[in-house]
Amino acid sequence: METADSDNPLQLLMGAEVSAVCFVRDYVELHFDGPVLRAVSDPFGLYGGREWRFPEPGSLDLMHGYIGKTVDGYELDPDRILALDFGEHRFAIPLDHDSRVGPEAAHFLGTDGVVGGMWIW
Repeated sequence: METADSDNPLQLLMGAEVSAVCFVRDYVELHFDGPVLRAVSDPFGLYGGREWRFPEPGSLDLMHGYIGKTVDGYELDPDRILALDFGEHRFAIPLDHDSRVGPEAAHFLGTDGVVGGMWIW
């Protein structure tokens, strides 16, 4: 696996189940029993046919629904979006410069022993 390939962390998440959704002040994390995907820019998505956008009212309740769901697809356009699919549900992080509050939009923290265990977009 080439560590320079920005798709690698998303490939590692294929078939992984969300074990926790964490809200840390002004960002959101999806935990996968080890690996963590951190949305530094405000995530948005679709859950149960309902659109949500963090931190708008109701978004926290909908995001809890991802717990127990399994990643079955992803989309990565490094200048636009990083998204995970869970059947008809989607969790997306905008990567465009206008959506960022700083230089980074998303982090992936892999498990111990994974070469290049942290990716930043």
